[in-house]
Amino acid sequence: MKKLLITGGSGFLGYHLCKKLSKDYAEIILIDIDEFNKKDFENNVKFYKLDVRDKEGIEDIIKKEKPTHIIHAAAALPLYPPRVIRAVNVGGTKNILESALSNNIERVVFISSTAVYGVPDKHPLYEEDDMIGVGAYGETKIIGEKICEKYRKNGLCVSIIRPKTFIGTGRLGVFQILYDWVEYGKKIPIIGNGKNKYQLLEVQDLVDAIRIMLKGERKIINDVFNVGAKDFDIVYNDVGDLCTHANSGARVFKTPSKIVKFLLRILEMFKLSPLYKWVYGTAEKDSFVSTEKIEKIGWNPQFSNSQALINSYDWYLKNKAESNQKGTGVTHRVAWSQGALGLIKKIM
Repeated sequence: MKKLLITGGSGFLGYHLCKKLSKDYAEIILIDIDEFNKKDFENNVKFYKLDVRDKEGIEDIIKKEKPTHIIHAAAALPLYPPRVIRAVNVGGTKNILESALSNNIERVVFISSTAVYGVPDKHPLYEEDDMIGVGAYGETKIIGEKICEKYRKNGLCVSIIRPKTFIGTGRLGVFQILYDWVEYGKKIPIIGNGKNKYQLLEVQDLVDAIRIMLKGERKIINDVFNVGAKDFDIVYNDVGDLCTHANSGARVFKTPSKIVKFLLRILEMFKLSPLYKWVYGTAEKDSFVSTEKIEKIGWNPQFSNSQALINSYDWYLKNKAESNQKGTGVTHRVAWSQGALGLIKKIM
């Protein structure tokens, strides 16, 4: 009997994984520190409120539930304190992989990030390119991948997925700020001239990639793969497509990148903005990866950047009354408080 365990399972990605994979498994077990809303999930989903830093708790659940496959998606996002990011993203990964090895788990899929590449000058980025993480989050994802490689050598099958920023139905977080401004017909500031290419990823395409890792031939999927939209344009056009679709009067305008990034840095220092350095620091630069490697084993993305933005925006409009819970950057399934950006919105 196939059983799947997902860490970080009640989050945005976990929600979509359960929707897609519930028919593939007799039971799906979720582990998360966040709250679990049973009505959002399928009937064969079971939940444990547990921190991946709890080594004994992880071992107890894996021994009790006996999953055959694990998706390790739990991570502390960049707005957590660096010490917490390191404890969760490094210590939690060690706990999961150690327990997976000792309990003979068939497959593990580790959700890494393209943040491992830092801010390089060349594009597209390939899986073999240098890893130079920015900040605690990027650095710990690199360490997490190295831990995966160590356990591979010990016989564990571990697929590493490096997704671009993924969005879709149910995604709020920093994107909710964009959707809110678009809905109210505001000017949408683009850092720089907007001529850079910034690849996104529809979460449904990400789930399809993960599914290949769970079902594919072991010797092929026991590797690392980039995942991102195949069809994407310059930022000015992709965000412009969203504004055109919304038909609210919202429009894109260019801003001087150095001045805007300086101001955002000040706001971040005083905790007056939810935008962290990785968001605004790379916003005017090219950022896209090659997906040739995973396409060769059957992955075929269905959504472009603009389609992903539009899907997510339309869902937001239909569900915003039920999605008014505010957070501070710890999960993508709640709207982030805009802080000083809310005041700027009023004059745009």
